[in-house]
Amino acid sequence: MPAPAKPLRALIVEDCQPDADLLIAELGAAGYAVTYERVETAATMTAALEQSQWDVVLSDYHLPQFSGPAALETLRATGQDLPFIIISGTIGEETAVSALKSGAHDFLVKGRLARLIPALERELRDAGSRRDRLRLEEQLRQSQKMEAIGQLAGGIAHDFNNVLTAILGYSELLRDQLRNAPDALADLEEIDKAGQRAASLTRQLLAFSRKQHLQPQVLDLRQVIADVEKMLRRIIGEDIRFEIGACDTVARVKADRSQMEQVLMNLAVNARDAMAKGGTLTIQAGRDDPPSRLLPPGAPSLPDGWVSLALKDTGCGMPPEVQSQIFEPFFTTKGAGKGTGLGLSTVYGIVRQSGGHIHVESQRGVGTSFTIYLPAVRDAIDSIAIPQALNDGGVGTETILVVEDDDGIRALVRKVLASRGYTVLDAPGGNEAMVVSDGYPGIVHLLLTDIVMPDLSGPDLAQRILGRRPKIAVLYMSGFSSRLSGQLDIRGTGAAFLHKPFTPETLVKRVRASLERFAQPA
Repeated sequence: MPAPAKPLRALIVEDCQPDADLLIAELGAAGYAVTYERVETAATMTAALEQSQWDVVLSDYHLPQFSGPAALETLRATGQDLPFIIISGTIGEETAVSALKSGAHDFLVKGRLARLIPALERELRDAGSRRDRLRLEEQLRQSQKMEAIGQLAGGIAHDFNNVLTAILGYSELLRDQLRNAPDALADLEEIDKAGQRAASLTRQLLAFSRKQHLQPQVLDLRQVIADVEKMLRRIIGEDIRFEIGACDTVARVKADRSQMEQVLMNLAVNARDAMAKGGTLTIQAGRDDPPSRLLPPGAPSLPDGWVSLALKDTGCGMPPEVQSQIFEPFFTTKGAGKGTGLGLSTVYGIVRQSGGHIHVESQRGVGTSFTIYLPAVRDAIDSIAIPQALNDGGVGTETILVVEDDDGIRALVRKVLASRGYTVLDAPGGNEAMVVSDGYPGIVHLLLTDIVMPDLSGPDLAQRILGRRPKIAVLYMSGFSSRLSGQLDIRGTGAAFLHKPFTPETLVKRVRASLERFAQPA
């Protein structure tokens, strides 16, 4: 059985059709199925390069209105890296050497085409190697850029969460004092709403920077899609057809359920906005491996493979220059006031923090598809955990050591806890906290500490204090936690981590729950 023909798209710069036919015949005899266009001026060559994709340029050296060197300059002007081979019946050795120095990849003599196929295949291999190298370099640059943006976004969100904790905390304290002042109370409610909107933005920034706290569990993505189907239908509207693709295989992953739902909603909203005149949105989960270019070089294969989650729309599509920026925070093609530019960056962060990859394909006027790849697991699906309601905080009599380097938050926490009857010791950093703890003769029931501090991290501080006070309970607080989450014993407890920004009500509930969980004898 003969081998299938190899496709080849050749742009031929030649004023003589019979000479072009000889080239096509030579290529056909070597097993190539050639698609070609013959041009003989700079204008027609430029148009051909702009309108179609080519594998190689085969150029005569002398043409009535054009030349091989001019054709080479025309190719360079487009920025395309294509093999450029000169074929001429009159070229001399000096001229050939000059052409090679100018950037031509090889030269052949008409009538003696024995070297055509070896030269072509060599240059096609070299061009492929150059493209692979450039792709890897671009992938590295993009990864470094996204990492730098993520670090900046995470740092901003962490610092801003400290500010929001003070704003929302004191706002709640004022609410009790303004019960009999409805106008002032209404103004305070607007402050609180603005603070909550700002807190939502910081959560999205933390998602992008992969610094939010996740609660992964074993999920079947097919069930996740089914659970949010009604909500997605309301989001996209009646003018868009919504389809869920069939999937007969188990699509089991370990991920945060709420974050996976957030991914689906964000991508659905993005698809809806791309289909202003209606269209079709298709969602499907299944088993599929990611393209090799998404994986780092030498990445080992996963024992259980990958699960894919694909969303495809028939919207307006995106040009390449937009695709290269869509995951960056605050980048948006929407008008002012029509989006924060954080939807896709949030998706990117959730997927990457979940150990996955995301692939985008888009064509103007045709549509866009987002495909997410997550590591598959064999474990049994976890039952949906229903968190126990925290008590109302009540009144306490215990002693609490509060360690927080932000003066405003430390003052707020001290004021709230003292108003509930707790004895509060406080320190602005880990070293000062050790001095306070060592100098206090009584029992310290709870260490409430920030995670990230200049001199001593919260987990390191807890380890030192536990060495001296082994029965002390520990409650961490932070605007983000992933960097140190491996050191925290917070999974499953429901009361050992307090995410900023928090309100006084949440604070006292978490404190009470931690004290009751780790109760120690008086």
